Amino acid sequence: MSGTSLDGLDLCYVNFSFRKKWNFEIVATELIPYDEKWRSLLANAHSFEKSQLGSLHQNFGAFTSTCVNHFLKTNRLEKPDIVCSHGHTVFHDPANGITLQVGDGEIIARKTGITCVSDFRTEDVSLGGQGAPLVPIGDELLFSDYEACLNLGGFSNISFRASGERRAFDICPVNIILNPLANLLGKDFDKDGEIARNGNADHYLLSKLNDLPLYSISPRPSLAREWTEQSFMPLVEKSNASTEDKIATLTEHAAQQIASVINQKAKGGKVLITGGGAKSKFLIERLVVLSEAEIIVPNNVIIDFKEALIFAFLGVLKTNNRINILRSVTGASRDSSSGIINIAS
Repeated sequence: MSGTSLDGLDLCYVNFSFRKKWNFEIVATELIPYDEKWRSLLANAHSFEKSQLGSLHQNFGAFTSTCVNHFLKTNRLEKPDIVCSHGHTVFHDPANGITLQVGDGEIIARKTGITCVSDFRTEDVSLGGQGAPLVPIGDELLFSDYEACLNLGGFSNISFRASGERRAFDICPVNIILNPLANLLGKDFDKDGEIARNGNADHYLLSKLNDLPLYSISPRPSLAREWTEQSFMPLVEKSNASTEDKIATLTEHAAQQIASVINQKAKGGKVLITGGGAKSKFLIERLVVLSEAEIIVPNNVIIDFKEALIFAFLGVLKTNNRINILRSVTGASRDSSSGIINIAS
């Protein structure tokens, strides 16, 4: 899994079994941090020409293969049945039928010698869906003990049951805007939320952000870098607040938007919180104060690798010809068993 926060490639080796319900056992995990070259390439890929994108697609597939092979070797792991790759999202504009995740599955299969399942979003978009979020099928079948599952990654998104169906949507930006601000202060991210804790929220900016039209749309569209650059960041850039105070403001904005959704959808039940943002102690404290739910922060393995775990699960479902994308979540015309399978030669 490679996410919008650009911290690196998440690898998760997991065994799945089915006995009346799906079960999983995580055997090993690793984050391969991106160096400056890869971070720059992935951050700027949306401006590449077609030929450059083709090269990036192949090169990122080769990079993924190298990471997988090294991971298996250093952890002395048997070759798995399949490798399931989300790739890295470069474009996501489902309203215009566009989504692109780089990381060539054919190259991954060839260089690892393991069948690869990839490109999970394209079919759903072709069926009129948002192509996101895709994690809710895992919430439904692997984490059903919780009233809702909240992920705090580049964007925050929530998954819950309503009227007998799994529903999910993106809430607001989180690390996709907080990490670059922390970078301006010479830090990779706001560790434990301490910058936000010690800053002062700019209430004028906070009001402007909370009044963004997207937050009143129902059902909400999936969020992507494009919306952040066009609608969100211009408000932040116009503010005269210090970088520290902007981080405090955006953290409070996230807390308010997320708590509002939790109070509507979780109905006071247990909410599982994962993703890098779950390690921001200050953000979690604000959610506890603002929400009516029981906030559950699991161990670091689940926090960091739940998305990688569930994309592995999507591949397992695909290879068993089972539904892995829900129309009730994405808005597509039907459920689907999505992904491209490349058989190792």
